[in-house]
Amino acid sequence: MNLSYTDSASRTSEFPHPKMSADSMEIDDSLYSRQRYVLGDSAMQQMAQSSVFLSGMGGLGVEIAKNIVLAGVKVLTLHDTKQCETWDLGSNFFLRQDDVLTQRNRALAVHPRVAELNPYVHVDTSSSSLDLSTDLSFLKRYQCVILTEARLSLQKKINDFCHFHQPPIRFIGCDAYGICVRVFCDFGDQFEVSDPTGEEAKEMFIQNITQGNPGVVTCMDSRTHGLQTGQSVLFREVNGMDTLNGTARQVTVLSPYSFTVGDTSCLQPYAHGGFFLLVKTPRTYSFETMEQQLSQPQVLTPDFSKPEAPLQIHAAMLALDAFQEQHNRLPNIGCCQDAEVLVKLTEEVNHTLTTRAPVNSELVRCLSRTAQGFLPPLSAAVGGIASQEVLKALTGKFAPLQQWFYLDAIEVVKPLQSLSAEEFSPRGDRYDGLRVCIGETMCLELHKLRVFMVGCGAIGCEMLKNFALLGVGLAKSSGEVCVTDPDLIEKSNLNRQFLFRSQHIQKPKSTTAAVATLEINPEMQVDAHLNKVCPATEGVYNDLFYSRLHLVVTALDNVEARRYVDSRSVSNQKALLDSGTMGTKGHTEIIVPNLTESYNSHRDPPEEEIPFCTLKSFPAVIEHTIQWARDKFESAFAHKPTIYNMFWQTHSSAEAVLQRMQQRETLEGAFQVVKLLSRRPSQWDHCIILARLKFDKYFKRKALQLLHSFPLDTRLKDGSLFWQSPKRPPSPIEFDLKDSLHFSFVVSAARLYAEIYNIPYSEKDLSQEAVSRMLSEITVPEYRPAEKRIETDENVKKPDQMKLSVSSEEEREAIAQLEEAISADHVTPERLRMSPRMFEKDDDLNGHMDFVAAASSLRARMYSIEVADRLKTKRIAGKIIPAIATATAAVAGLVSLELVKVVGGYGFESGCVVLPQVSLELVKVV
Repeated sequence: MNLSYTDSASRTSEFPHPKMSADSMEIDDSLYSRQRYVLGDSAMQQMAQSSVFLSGMGGLGVEIAKNIVLAGVKVLTLHDTKQCETWDLGSNFFLRQDDVLTQRNRALAVHPRVAELNPYVHVDTSSSSLDLSTDLSFLKRYQCVILTEARLSLQKKINDFCHFHQPPIRFIGCDAYGICVRVFCDFGDQFEVSDPTGEEAKEMFIQNITQGNPGVVTCMDSRTHGLQTGQSVLFREVNGMDTLNGTARQVTVLSPYSFTVGDTSCLQPYAHGGFFLLVKTPRTYSFETMEQQLSQPQVLTPDFSKPEAPLQIHAAMLALDAFQEQHNRLPNIGCCQDAEVLVKLTEEVNHTLTTRAPVNSELVRCLSRTAQGFLPPLSAAVGGIASQEVLKALTGKFAPLQQWFYLDAIEVVKPLQSLSAEEFSPRGDRYDGLRVCIGETMCLELHKLRVFMVGCGAIGCEMLKNFALLGVGLAKSSGEVCVTDPDLIEKSNLNRQFLFRSQHIQKPKSTTAAVATLEINPEMQVDAHLNKVCPATEGVYNDLFYSRLHLVVTALDNVEARRYVDSRSVSNQKALLDSGTMGTKGHTEIIVPNLTESYNSHRDPPEEEIPFCTLKSFPAVIEHTIQWARDKFESAFAHKPTIYNMFWQTHSSAEAVLQRMQQRETLEGAFQVVKLLSRRPSQWDHCIILARLKFDKYFKRKALQLLHSFPLDTRLKDGSLFWQSPKRPPSPIEFDLKDSLHFSFVVSAARLYAEIYNIPYSEKDLSQEAVSRMLSEITVPEYRPAEKRIETDENVKKPDQMKLSVSSEEEREAIAQLEEAISADHVTPERLRMSPRMFEKDDDLNGHMDFVAAASSLRARMYSIEVADRLKTKRIAGKIIPAIATATAAVAGLVSLELVKVVGGYGFESGCVVLPQVSLELVKVV
């Protein structure tokens, strides 16, 4: 960077820089796995090569810095010329009292705390002057420039420089003044987006395609296609109308279940089968400069209950810019004269706008009164949104914001207008910025608040940050924040849960977050617990506990836990603030006693289950094979060992069990347990043999048996083919040690068998040479078809293996096996114990994902289903919810804003639940 401009700070991390670099482009999945599912590897790699310049280290600037460092850019330069003040402690969560006492530059003060968020990001600083006379050539080395706390004239100058530079430098301007915030984006004349929606394309099976002009496609089983007119779909595996396969056709939607695809009259008649996929079509967006956008702004409407608000805030904030230019200051707190000047300026500005709405004088006066203040939750929300725009600018993933985004919190301050000016005057403490907006009385109410927060993950960390800045639960005011979470910190948490660092891995989330929160605001009282909130802990979280609370906050990742906490909150008449995210989408829901419905009052449709027969015999899509592999893991390595242990804990004497079986007593699970005992391997090569036989059973014999029971020419009663879409006929797989997938299955399965049976093995045992030698000595029994019924009814549920009836022959076999085990002295305490393995998706060394990925891929091959990569397999098998810090910050900011309203006792008409209800789709980060 230009030395005349930069004071560069050295790296503070000992990590190699960077693992996700332009050279290797290797992505640290243990850190970024949840984010990879949101952005994809291509976007992650583009970010890893990008440099970003961010000016202004106030509350909004540091929020953006946090989010984009967590996301994983290559270089971030933090710029600021101001010194730390007490006022800043109420908005900047990375400043400390010592920084104020020593009057450090804000960028230098926050630098080490921002840098330690992500060891793969190089963070440096600058405190040089940035004004209208500055040579802007230093910006050429950046791909994105973000300005906060900058005058409009400077924003326009830097935006022009960025817009007309080749290639364009993406520009984002952000401002937060009291109750109003804005974001402006300019990504150049031609900005190409590879994936405007980010939604995963799903395979949809076809019921019929007509011959005609246009041809009509109907979805199977009345499934909704989710398409829009103008989109394109790709056809595959269509029989009869074969020429459609591999071609993309533009659609015109007729109904939720059907659409046209142009002329099909000259094609062969449709016979059966096939599916289609949505084709991702890149889209180019055109941006204008800020100067061009001032008079005819293109604005996003975040709240349809206030459709004119964005244009009203646009005019008011432009007037505020003009006020600053004229007076070289912001309006004075509570000054009526300044407020009227701003109203007049707004009317003048509004008159010059081509696109405008009527001036909202009440909004302007509220803006004037609060302009010097700061609402931390509002800045957190807009900081999350602005950060996501940075990621869009760098990656070309998701449709960008065009071009202005405005948000206000007038509902928070409207009821306070009748209070005296003294209520909002500074007191010289960290809450002055907040006090300007909501007044001293409301600040005191927040200080006294007693909050119970359940969960301390990504949203929990963000909520604690917001509580600290708002001064919620101060010890001196007898307030308290009680937080509970039984989980320990994992490396994958560090990408979003910003209160945690690498040294905290395997430490409790709640206690670690409590310590970090007190560093932000030492005045808080935080009580950290390690409990689940469930019926088993009602002795701790009883009615007396709830009676001391003011409200409850959930930061949970599952519906059932939310339902339980909601029921306890409702029965104790406590307000509940709920929120959650999935990828770039989020929701907040505010439940207030006697005012809104409860969480349990509404239920989402149940998650669609995959039919048992589909999983067992007739997979059609990759999700089916992944779930099958996951079920095999659960059955073989978790469920059966657990049942085995429980059985022998109940029946400690094998001789007694044998005697009862001989007397024809029914012992639940005895047949399965004795079979496990009789076949129990005792050394490593036995595990290899067992794994090899499983390969043959799963991927060869299963296919041969299905084709024996249902030959390829089998027809149903109506004359149609049995093997037609969505049913796929299997192809038996012959074992080939040279095939890496075959080898991976055998080794991973053998490892797991060794672990559940407590059999030691070495790294040498896992080598290709050692495994090959052992496999060469195995004789696999020849397949003989069995005459057994294969379930085809999709309504039949999976039977409970422990309760299946056992034939007389099977009983005799089990008795003989147990007799043999006893006579051979195989019934020892060690052999009556197994070690179940709980599926752990995030540990790449334990072999769990190796087994699931290999098993799923082999089954997909067997059924001619397109194989998924390991990343997708891990997401589906591990039921991972895609997550990104930008969305978490935005959602937590929105729900914290609602907390202020709840504490203020605002009614429903004051917006207590309106904003959260629309935030799912309208104030969402995409």
